[in-house]
Amino acid sequence: MFKSLSGILVAGFVFGVFFMNDAAGENTAFAAEKSRFITMTGRASVGAVPDRVAITLGVSSKADNARDALTLNNANMNSIIKTLKEEGIEEKYILTSNFSIHADYQHFKDGRPPKVRGYTVSNTVRVQVKDIDKLGPLLDKVVSSGSNQINGIQFFVSNEDVLKDEARKLAVANAKRKASLYAEAAGVELGKVMSITESSHGGGRPVAMARTLAAEANAVPIAGGEQQLGVNVTITWELE
Repeated sequence: MFKSLSGILVAGFVFGVFFMNDAAGENTAFAAEKSRFITMTGRASVGAVPDRVAITLGVSSKADNARDALTLNNANMNSIIKTLKEEGIEEKYILTSNFSIHADYQHFKDGRPPKVRGYTVSNTVRVQVKDIDKLGPLLDKVVSSGSNQINGIQFFVSNEDVLKDEARKLAVANAKRKASLYAEAAGVELGKVMSITESSHGGGRPVAMARTLAAEANAVPIAGGEQQLGVNVTITWELE
């Protein structure tokens, strides 16, 4: 299930030379041997199939006045939430992410002030789905229940950090191999490790889906694919 990718690694040797004034005002040079070091960055990644997905969906309603727009929106959103629960989505995985009411204005070119021609109410929720295979049919049902907005989908791997442990080992080994190669070529040996830092990449991947769905939408195909969970490890060694 795992596979690794090696990145471009960078090495450097620094030999510090410092100057100080003696009593006669003359400069005295000395070599700071302890400043000899080599720094190397290793990169590795492992492949993982997402097993969770988060999606933001909701409804936008328009009417001549704010009260009617709100009433229509509430009815549609209640229907959407009911459908989500009937499909096995627990209430704790349904979170309101945005709610707004705003007036729609008609603008005139003859200098007259804008005129309110209606109101729009929008309500969206962020939903977590544990079974990606059920997402397509679920979207069909929430659209039929009144949802006319789907803003995005993001896939996740539940045990991401555990899987990254394999990438961490590979990245450290890769950095050490490169550092040893450079040290041997320079006629020196690796000493003790001075520092190790890590940065990660990959993880939850958003999928653009910023479009309005018609109520008559056909089955929605959803493919999670495979994510690359990557780790960069930078290690600094003293040189002997």
